[in-house]
Amino acid sequence: MNKSELIEAIAASADIPKAAAGRALDAMVDSITGALKKGDQVALVGFGTFAVKERAARTGRNPRTGDEIQIPAAKVPGFKAGKALKDAVN
Repeated sequence: MNKSELIEAIAASADIPKAAAGRALDAMVDSITGALKKGDQVALVGFGTFAVKERAARTGRNPRTGDEIQIPAAKVPGFKAGKALKDAVN
């Protein structure tokens, strides 16, 4: 499912126009992104939790030359599915 299909599904489920569903989806994504930028986590009960995780610096290999390279530490977004979502999938 891509973004336009998700917007169509939201519009049909909530009985609202596609334009309003698109704005609602964009607002939700922007709100989650903003919270993660500030270092907060976003917990949607029954769905899951979005959080920023720290990835440590590590040594990797260039696949073309085989040389060792240093990969710097980074902050990466993560998602942990909630119990209700896990149960719905299984």
